[in-house]
Amino acid sequence: MSEIKVQIDGNERGIPAPATVADAIKAFDRDVLKRSLAAKLNGDQVDLNKELTACDEVLSIEPITSETRDGLEVIRHSTAHLLAAAVLELFPGTKLGVGPALMDDPRYGFYYDVIAPRNLSEEDLPVIEKKMRAMAKQNLPYRREDIEKAKILDMFAERDEPLKRELIDEKVDGTASVYYIDNSSFIDFCLGPHVPHTGKLQAFKLLALSGAYWKGDAEREQMQRIYGIAFAKQEELDAWLKQREEAEKRDHRKLGRELDLFSIEEDFGQGLIFWHPKGGVIRTEMENYLREQLQLRGYGMVFTPHIARRQLWQISGHEQNYADSLFEPMKMPEKFGEDTEFRIKPMNCPGHIGIYASSPRSYRDLPLRYAEFGTVYRAELSGTLHGLLRVRGFTQDDAHIFCTPEQIEGEIGDCVDFAYDVFGTFGFQKFKVELSVRGGADNKGYLGSDDDWAAAERALINALGERAIPYERIEGEAAFYGPKIDVKVEDSIGRLWQLSTVQFDFNLPERFDLEYTGEDNHKHRPVMVHRALFGSVERFFGVLIEHYAGAFPLWLAPVQVAVLPITDRINEYADSVAAELRAAGFRVESNTRSDKIGAKIREAQLQKVPYMLVLGDKELEDGTVAVRQRKEGDIGAMSLAEFVERITAERASRSH
Repeated sequence: MSEIKVQIDGNERGIPAPATVADAIKAFDRDVLKRSLAAKLNGDQVDLNKELTACDEVLSIEPITSETRDGLEVIRHSTAHLLAAAVLELFPGTKLGVGPALMDDPRYGFYYDVIAPRNLSEEDLPVIEKKMRAMAKQNLPYRREDIEKAKILDMFAERDEPLKRELIDEKVDGTASVYYIDNSSFIDFCLGPHVPHTGKLQAFKLLALSGAYWKGDAEREQMQRIYGIAFAKQEELDAWLKQREEAEKRDHRKLGRELDLFSIEEDFGQGLIFWHPKGGVIRTEMENYLREQLQLRGYGMVFTPHIARRQLWQISGHEQNYADSLFEPMKMPEKFGEDTEFRIKPMNCPGHIGIYASSPRSYRDLPLRYAEFGTVYRAELSGTLHGLLRVRGFTQDDAHIFCTPEQIEGEIGDCVDFAYDVFGTFGFQKFKVELSVRGGADNKGYLGSDDDWAAAERALINALGERAIPYERIEGEAAFYGPKIDVKVEDSIGRLWQLSTVQFDFNLPERFDLEYTGEDNHKHRPVMVHRALFGSVERFFGVLIEHYAGAFPLWLAPVQVAVLPITDRINEYADSVAAELRAAGFRVESNTRSDKIGAKIREAQLQKVPYMLVLGDKELEDGTVAVRQRKEGDIGAMSLAEFVERITAERASRSH
């Protein structure tokens, strides 16, 4: 009997052939197998029923359990397939689109696009969910087959699935994997992996129904998108649903309208943000704070054009690696006789590279740190746009650091420290850090040598290790030019948001032939760090709105003090109080309308103004102000000088 050599968690042993991945895990630890949903075999994700082949090499197996991000993704992707299977059972003749897991969307956990024989409605969702639960109880196996392209095309032709055939035609060379849910009508073209059987799916709920276009193209087939959420345990789902209820109250789109912060004018273009004066105040405070910090940390502020020659994006690799996110090239008008193409910029990096390359550089000049609030543009699909969180035009708090290889670890570490300091200032205390690396056997789409990638990864790991920062390693999610550190923040109701990124880049300096003169008087190649802390000003603003539920701390609040006279005869005193506060640098509104004081207070509370000064005859006579705080309510009368001293200290501390 032949034997298969297997290593799990650093331990190695031989198991009798034939065997599956599940057999191997069971041979090491039966309890781990019970918690396993899939596995990584030599780094590639596979199903538990994957057959192992006896060979001379030791096979490395890493169980994927429900407690991990990979495990949650398997659950959500498998539940999306269960959803499609239930729809097919209930509505025969349904045409299927795609059904991915959503791992970084705070609203949903998966979706599936369908074209049903009739338009589905919200009333259909409980019926579909009930069918999913019935199928889950049957423990129906997920089964994979690897089939030649021609046969797959025939299979989906027989099923009258033109959209699936289109995908297969585009993506498959040779053979591809097809998944079945046994004893159901469901078949899908999919990479997997999936849970062993539907019984592993217990905690899920369908959430919403929306319109969608095939491939996001308004000229293509109109579909319906069914959204859902799934977790490993019911208590996790219950907690998420409770959090979602609170999140709906904090929706930045709703609060943006109510507080007059921003708008999206569809007539002017989808995914483009119009900042209103009150939102503009908060943006200015955000940027001013960051500019102050950038100066303290040795950054130089730069400004680069919104368009550049197309050739730059070809050299950088963005045109090849981000083709789907770029707006089409632009040409000069024919009358000028210039055969030059431009692109509106999706990134700021080539512009900063141009500044570096504008003069000879010495090792004595390095590191050079360039920072820019640079507006960029991405051709996002209309179906993916979402308020401030996913847009087509946005401003990155971008920075690029050019340094020697010896300086890189220190610069990366400083960027991580900077991110933690910024988030603390804005009221975030809990973080999750991810290290995104190449992953996968073919490293498709990644630039550079294995040695360069290994050195870059070490630099990031060392920077995190020196700070004792725990992190999760994410395979296959690196930028095409290097590995990266992503910092996610936890907001006031426990949601994680992807914001800051610190990326190592050894490729762009090579591609643009950047140099510096070393201490040995020879030419050397610098390395780069890309870093954004807010990520984008728009996205960070949306997160802040939801984090604070629109009740911004004093230093950020668009209106910091509302002056509220009780009667018209106090209006003159109210105007003088407001004028003194403005002279002290505060943002003030004086409500001298002939409304009752209760209505004035209620309006200020709804606008989430941090402080209200209620002024009546006694305050006029004593020359005082009656102070009402947004959270604490009435806090008593005091002189205007005392009040100014109080809020000046609060503003300076940037307390939250």
